[in-house]
Parts: sequence; structure tokens; C-alpha cells
Amino acid sequence: MPTTPDNDYIQAFMTERAPDFSRAALIVVDMQYATGHRDGALGRRLAAEGSNVGGYRFARIEALVVPNMKRLLDRFRKAKGAVIYLTVGADKADCSDAPPHMINMFRALDNFEGSREHEIIDELKPHDGESVINKTTIGAFASTGIDHLLRSMGRDQLYMGGVSTNMCVDTTAREAADRGYGVTLIEDACATTHEDLHDATITNFQRLFGRVISTDEAMAELGADSKNV
Repeated sequence: MPTTPDNDYIQAFMTERAPDFSRAALIVVDMQYATGHRDGALGRRLAAEGSNVGGYRFARIEALVVPNMKRLLDRFRKAKGAVIYLTVGADKADCSDAPPHMINMFRALDNFEGSREHEIIDELKPHDGESVINKTTIGAFASTGIDHLLRSMGRDQLYMGGVSTNMCVDTTAREAADRGYGVTLIEDACATTHEDLHDATITNFQRLFGRVISTDEAMAELGADSKNV
């Protein structure tokens, strides 16, 4: 975020942490068919309604999120780094385990454990040994053991991307920051339905919660040549 007379006082309060790959984890948020793919339930529903509201979302996922997340995954995997996938959805087919504010969406999108919609998209499938944690809430820390997992692994620097920028990515990132993690959002590896929501989230997150950088910047500080990985 550029420093201006309106925001430079916030920058003075930010905590600087030197990037340390041995303490880092890549968190891939909710890249599932339900809402993370043009051919998934949300995309099909919008298309059937004749709505173009998903145009920005799916174009950004295809052009930026998937290719940039592939680069980040390749970097972490080659160096045997920590990769954690998050999914969102119900554990039960009737979605009765979902909180009230999520149940209608889960049911409408057939987003429950075992359904195709709940699966992570083929382009970003987890490798053997990589953790996949399902949450029934918008933020992961509210309904999963991710905090325990990260602390057990000694990982307190989180690099995050996925969908949706202003919902599950942002909420999980804020929860992590409040628990003492150093959080970095990868701006061009995140997407949501409206550009203004994406931009506002990116701007606001930098006000004390954490950093926002590009994939190129992340690759560079993690010790990778962004043009060769």
C-alpha cells in the first residue's frame, strides 16, 4: 500500500518480520469446484440465471489465481515446505452440521464432503502428505484445528491465496493475525466476485493485519527465481 499522509501513521505501527522459509506455510483457501471453478455449481447457477456477475471472478481465477498458485505450490514442494489446503463445506450430506448463515449456500451448491463440488479443482490437487482441512465456517480458526497444526509444525509465517478474497481468505487471515501469526496475502493469487470488494479487502488488510505482496515478490523473498520456477 503506497504511503500517503492519510495512511503513513498505520505503517509506523506495523511489525516487520524477516521472511523465513523454514517457518513458512502456504495456505490454499477453498479452491473447490463449488465456487472456485467456472464449471462448478456457482458458475452453472449464474449461467443458468443469465447473470454475468461471475465473469470477473472466474476470469481472475483462470488468468491469475490458478497459474500463480501453481508457481507457489511448485516452490514449496521443491523445497519440501509446508502446504496446507483449506476447504469449506458441510461434513454431512444434508448440511445439518453447517452454521445457520452457511447452510443455505452449502445446500444450494451441493457443497458437502464426498460431493464433486466439495473437491479441490484438478489444476491444484493436493499431493500425498499435504494437509487438507475442512471448515464449516468462513474463517478456518473458528471450526478447525489449524492453529494446533501450524504450531505443531513450527510454522508462523503464512502465505495465503484462494477464494474469496473478502470472505474466507480475509477472515482466516485476520483470525491468524490476531493469534500472532505473520500473514501475507498474495494479491494476484486471490479472487472474489466483485473487483471493488477485492480491492477494498486488499487495502484494509494492510492496516495492521499483515502484508500484501505479489506472487513475483513472494517467489523472490522465498528464494526462488520467479521466471524460472
